[in-house]
Amino acid sequence: MSDSPNLVRRTPFPSSVSRAVATPLQPSVVYSSPDPDALDDQYEGRAKGYTYGREGHPNADVLAQMIDRMEGGEGGIITGSGMSAVTATILGLLGQGDHIVGGNQLYGRSLRMMAQDLPKWGITSTLADPTDINAMAAAITPATRMILIEVVSNPTLRIADMEGIEALARDRGLILVVDNTFTTPYGFPAYARGADVVIHSVTKLLAGHSDVTLGYVLARDAGQRKAIYDTVVTLGLTPSPWDCWMAERGLYTFDMRFERAQANAAALADMIAEHPAVEMVLYPGRRDHPDHNRAATLLGDRPGNMLSFRLRGGRNAANALTRAAPEVAFAPTLGDVGTTLSHPASSSHRGLTPGGRAALGITEGFFRVSVGCEPIELLHRDFSKALDAVSALG
Repeated sequence: MSDSPNLVRRTPFPSSVSRAVATPLQPSVVYSSPDPDALDDQYEGRAKGYTYGREGHPNADVLAQMIDRMEGGEGGIITGSGMSAVTATILGLLGQGDHIVGGNQLYGRSLRMMAQDLPKWGITSTLADPTDINAMAAAITPATRMILIEVVSNPTLRIADMEGIEALARDRGLILVVDNTFTTPYGFPAYARGADVVIHSVTKLLAGHSDVTLGYVLARDAGQRKAIYDTVVTLGLTPSPWDCWMAERGLYTFDMRFERAQANAAALADMIAEHPAVEMVLYPGRRDHPDHNRAATLLGDRPGNMLSFRLRGGRNAANALTRAAPEVAFAPTLGDVGTTLSHPASSSHRGLTPGGRAALGITEGFFRVSVGCEPIELLHRDFSKALDAVSALG
């Protein structure tokens, strides 16, 4: 009917003299501009505005600014995942013929990218022990342009020689990229301590509830920042507004979650270390950690919520442990509000040969624990029961 009202895109958003206390969720893919001149102003930097969701949106900007404040920088970029942040950084800043030095215990997919994927784009790599500055220096070639490390290695929780590596990168004119996911800005202020680029898997402890998948990149140099942003836009590594909105909610409780999980981790590490089924415990806050002094210098009183341990036994012991602790999620993730248990030999490091895993100290009885915020009494009960089941194997 000709007199029917047209409701399609004809109902304006209500104006108001007050503002929402909670950040509005804005899932729009596109944004309307008043005229071509206004669009030119946006693209050429004379005005702030949004055009197409792949190029940015308000919820991503709100989240980026929050993490910027945590790291002490500005201009951070939110991406669709932690690995998309790694990808955008490497492909945005390196090209054919370039070489990258990586820590030899990076996140599993970062290792795979360096070994299998980067050569397809003409980028070569060498892995070295980040706890040994001489090994890192020896890995550098005339083609090296970047060093990529994690402060705390995954999953053996070794502590990188950050002071030595930062000085090495500065002296050689290399881009120092720090994946700060394990430590978070609360545990180690990577940007303030000299990193040129800081990466986070926001999916993990920052968001903290295993219900979003996001990454973050902060680059110190404006030119590098633009190169990374252009790569994100071109490759479509765009974050979801919904995930950004959910991650923002998670960040509001980050400091409380961090402190509770860290206190739980310290107590749980001490309890596990006393059990006869356990051969070794790795927790940076314990004096028996191989890098305890370095951890104390870099992390201070914030050794974090991650611990690892090695059982006296192989796959049978590993199966017995997980089956006896059904309330502890056996899942290859970290940073959740609840405790999760990971078995690197069957998940993150299954692509390595048994010899390659053994060289890192990863046996069939090796586990990584991302400690959560449950009452510590529950964790003591669950892990005591699980470890007793291992001991019962004889």
